Parts: sequence; structure tokens; C-alpha cells
Amino acid sequence: MKNIMWQPSEEQIKRSQMFKFTEYINTSHKQNLNNYQDLHEWSVKNIPEFWADLWTFVDVIHSEPFTQVVDNVAKMPGAKWFANARLNFAENLLRRRDDKTALIFQGEGQPIRKLSYGELYSSVAKTASALKAIGVRKGDRVAGFVPNIPESIIAMLATASIGAIWSSSSPDFGIKGVLDRFSQIKPKVLFAANGYFYNGKSHDSLAKLKGILHELPSVQKVVVIPYSEKDPDITSIENSELFTDFTNNNEEEIEFEPLPFDHPLYIMYSSGTTGLPKSIVHGAGGTLLQHLKELRLHSDISEEDTVFYFTTCGWMMWNWLVSSLAIGATVVLYDGSPFYPDSNAMWDMAEKLGITVFGTSAKFIAASEDAANKPVKTNDLSKLRVILSTGSPLMEENFDYIYRDVKSDVQLASISGGTDIISCFALGSPVLPVYRGELQCSGLAMDVDAFDYNGNPIRNEKGELVCKQAFPSMPIYFWNDKNGEKYHNAYFDLYESIWHHGDYIEINDHGGVKIFGRSDATLNPGGVRIGTAEIYRVIEQMQEIDDSVVVGVQSDGDEQVALFLKMKDGNELNEELINKIKSAIRTNCSLRHVPNIVKHVADIPYTISGKKVELAVKKVLHGEEVTNKEALANPEALDCFKGII
Repeated sequence: MKNIMWQPSEEQIKRSQMFKFTEYINTSHKQNLNNYQDLHEWSVKNIPEFWADLWTFVDVIHSEPFTQVVDNVAKMPGAKWFANARLNFAENLLRRRDDKTALIFQGEGQPIRKLSYGELYSSVAKTASALKAIGVRKGDRVAGFVPNIPESIIAMLATASIGAIWSSSSPDFGIKGVLDRFSQIKPKVLFAANGYFYNGKSHDSLAKLKGILHELPSVQKVVVIPYSEKDPDITSIENSELFTDFTNNNEEEIEFEPLPFDHPLYIMYSSGTTGLPKSIVHGAGGTLLQHLKELRLHSDISEEDTVFYFTTCGWMMWNWLVSSLAIGATVVLYDGSPFYPDSNAMWDMAEKLGITVFGTSAKFIAASEDAANKPVKTNDLSKLRVILSTGSPLMEENFDYIYRDVKSDVQLASISGGTDIISCFALGSPVLPVYRGELQCSGLAMDVDAFDYNGNPIRNEKGELVCKQAFPSMPIYFWNDKNGEKYHNAYFDLYESIWHHGDYIEINDHGGVKIFGRSDATLNPGGVRIGTAEIYRVIEQMQEIDDSVVVGVQSDGDEQVALFLKMKDGNELNEELINKIKSAIRTNCSLRHVPNIVKHVADIPYTISGKKVELAVKKVLHGEEVTNKEALANPEALDCFKGII
């Protein structure tokens, strides 16, 4: 069939956990669900039954059973899930305690480290004991200013075992960026590495750490993880101790604190590119159940898998990846540049470590193609069965690259959700085909729809991504938001009691989903809404252009499309190229997509997690202040847009 890039065999379908779960539902509820569409329809019509069955199917470890799944699925926000249940998130991730490899750590230029499940449990036991000894209790905040290393996971699990709340930030954040986040939540303990490696260089973190601590008086203990050098001098850091000294005790057992389903587990943060980051609090039970649904059913991950996602500890994909421990899979952590020592480094690592599930970003896939990497010719990726991509829309041409130059018999699952829900609204399924340019499906029990501005559901047209019924991984609240006003305004100000996510999407007749970018960055020339992803798709095919950003600019009561281009070395933006660009956009999109303004810039701004910041560019163009540049990987790029039009 046209545009189908991959299709599971009948054998693959019947071997999948999605198929087994469908059979489980058919048996339990006397149903005759024949395919994913049937299962999804049943799940959104029977939300309490779905989540109760998932609880049993994934075998949630708990000390007290639930007495009710949910009080009211139409209540958003405020639905209460799994009343009276008691569980511990860390206990579920540490259910395995044997010699099976739990973590493989590959640091840039570092020797590979491996930890078994038994070693991981022992390390968490010692860390939890040390935290308790200094007075960390249920509800306290413990923060990490850490790279993606095993000690970060150990510290998080130790925190969760006590019932304290974990929040982490990547060490490439600036001092203000870290303080904008951690000063809101007032952590009692801060874990920090003394440095990190990136692109062949060692970066010291201790100077930043001192600056952070100077403005963070709530911190009573600093635990420094030696990483960029073995024996860092921390004598100038008050109340500090090396991780090895801090955890030097004989504790071998963990006393897991039994906690309510909605006990706070993580505090995550919005990107904060147009204001102070929102502090989003996620509950332990909702995070665990949603992740196990997505990892086991949608990604078909089992204990036989070796799972990797390129991420930092400041991005929700780290939290998502770590939950694979609850399945007994082997989790691969990487810290450093994905293009060091060369552009094929991640594909080489996938071969060397036998990675079966490889997670990355759309930006990485596009950059890998630009670098002319052809792993299909240079690497043995026979064990690789799933490639996951998120962070920004995956263009149709990215699908072509994967199936042509990486691996032809792989499931390419573009996934989309966000920090707000610490999970996905739309993602992959092992029992469905992969269509070029599409996310395979909406998630089970996620009542996702596309709405027009008046709140009417639409098919095969672009609209607002909404979720019409509650789900357990909704934030339990925002930090410092006593009356819930920030929470309500973030998701429920457009459609009452319906989650409005802020993505511009299209759902087709077979349930496939296309993402066209953030709806708040949607262009609106002549009152017609246009997704930025459509223009980016055209630009990415032009060999002369390295990167681009497109925004809407107000002019005479209307909005003009403004396109800014970073050129590849040796190319210049001239009249001939501008005409070529406009012609290609007109041919491949429409006349309304053609930019009124086309300008050259030296750089394009991105968040630290790799997302373009159209809204920040738009603010600069309109003379408004961008209040939180610390959220950007390259804030100086915004200067390129001052006075440009």
C-alpha cells in the first residue's frame, strides 16, 4: 500500500505484548477485539477497566490494593486515581536484584561501565540510608545537577524509595537556568558531578555549582560525584561530601516507603523560553503505569531488550528511559556529544552494545543524513528492531533516510507528548504499519482528538491536539500554585474540562497522526492557520541551507510569514536562491505558505533539549523582552534577530 514503510509480520504481531494484552482484554471482558483500532476504541470507552487491567497485566508491586480506579474521568483537572492504593516507584524499578545487566554507561571518551541489577540495588540501598541519616524525609526535595551517569539514577531511586521528590537539571544549563528551576522547589540535598565531557572537551561544573549554592540556601548537603576527574578538590564547597564517602555504609536492604498512588515523584519543568519555567509535579503511580503501558505495549520492550535514548537528565525522555528498569531490560546511558568522535558515533555504539531499541530526536536523524552516514553499509544493526524519535516533528524525508540508509526492516516510531504529561499522546504500536510521515497511533486510553477553534472534532484536517478524558499521568499539581490557576491556564483555558496541549495536528481515517508544530507558533497569514513543519520540510531538502526558523510577524493588522536561514559554509543567500525557495514552498505547500520576508542569520536558537524557539524569536522581532534566556543552548543566537526587519 502506498506510503507504508514497514509492516509487522503475522508472527511479529502475535509475539508482541500488545497482542497478548488484547487477548487478555478479550478473555477478561468477553470481547472480540481484532486489531489495534478495536482495542483503542474499547480503551477510551472503558477507561477505568483499562487501567485496572493494565495494573494487573504489568504486575504493579503494591502494599495496599486500590478500592476505586478513578472517581470521574470527565473531571479535568482533579480526577483522583487508584484510591487507597499504596506503592513505591523505586520498588517497582528494583524488582529484579540478580546478575542481569541493568545499566551500561558509555561516556564520551570513557571506558564502558556496567552495573547488574544486584549492584544497582545495593548502591541504591547505601544512598537511601545516607539520605535518611542526614534527615531526608517523605516530601523533601532532592535535586540533581548531573550528567546522564549511573549515579544520577541511583540518587533518583534512593530519593523515591524514601518518598522524597526528585528533580534534575543538566550540567550544561547556566547558573540562572538552574536557579530558575531549583529555587522554586527549595531542595534539601543537591547531587552534582564535578564536571562533564562534551565534544572532546572536559567541562568543569564546580564553579557553576558554587554560584548555584550561593543563591540556594535551602541546600543542607551537597554530594559531589567525581566524573571529569577522580579526586576533585571540594574543600571550598560548604557542607559537601564526595559520593563515595557519602554512601560508605554497610546498608544492603531498602525499606521502601509505602505511598499513595498520587504521591509526588518528580518535579519537571517547562522550557521556560518566554518566562519562568512552570514546575510540573508528577505522581509516582501515574508515571509508573503510563510508562509501563508505553514501554511494554507500545514499544514492546521486554527483559531481553537493550534500550537506549539519547537524552540528558533535564529532559523527560530520561525519566521515560529509566522506567525500563521496571521491565528488567538493560538500559544504556550515554553522556556527551552524539557526534563525537565522529558523526557515526551513535550508530557505532548501537552495534557495539547490541542496542535493540534506539531512541533519539528528529534533529539527530536529520543531522545524521546531512553527515551522509549510511549505517546500512557500515554497521551491523541486526539486533536493532525499533527506532524512536521525538522532540520535534519527524519529516517524511527523515522516514526515507532511515529505511534507505539505516535499516529497512525496523519499526520507526515517531512519538509525541511532553514534559506536561511525562509520556505520550501519540506514539508507535508493534502491531501497526508505519506510514511515511505519520505517528502510528494515539496511545491506549488516551482520548485524543483534533479540534477546530470552536471545539468541534475534525478528521483529515489540521486542528488543536486535545484529550477529552482524564489519564493518570496528568500533573498532580504545579509547585507554588495553591489555587491551581497556573495549572488551569496552562491546559484548560481554551476548552473547558478538556486538555488542550498546544500542538497542531491532523488525525486521519486509519488513526495515524501528523504533528505540524506548536499551535502557539502556528502562522496565521490572512486568517488561515499554517503549521511551521510544512515549511521546514521543504527547507530541509535544500543543500545550501544548514538550518532555519519561520515565524509570523505582525504588519498592518495581518501576519506575514518571515523565514530566517542559516547558510551552509560556502553558500550565500542571494535573489536567485530566494526565488528558488519561494517556488519550492509554493509548489510543495501553497501560496499562503510563501514567506514575505526571507533573511540570512548567523545562528538559530534552540532550547537545551534541542527544540527551536520560534516564540522567543517572535518576541525579539516585535521588540519584546525574552525573560529566560538561560533555557537556551545558544542564547546569543537571539541577537541575530534584533533589528533584522
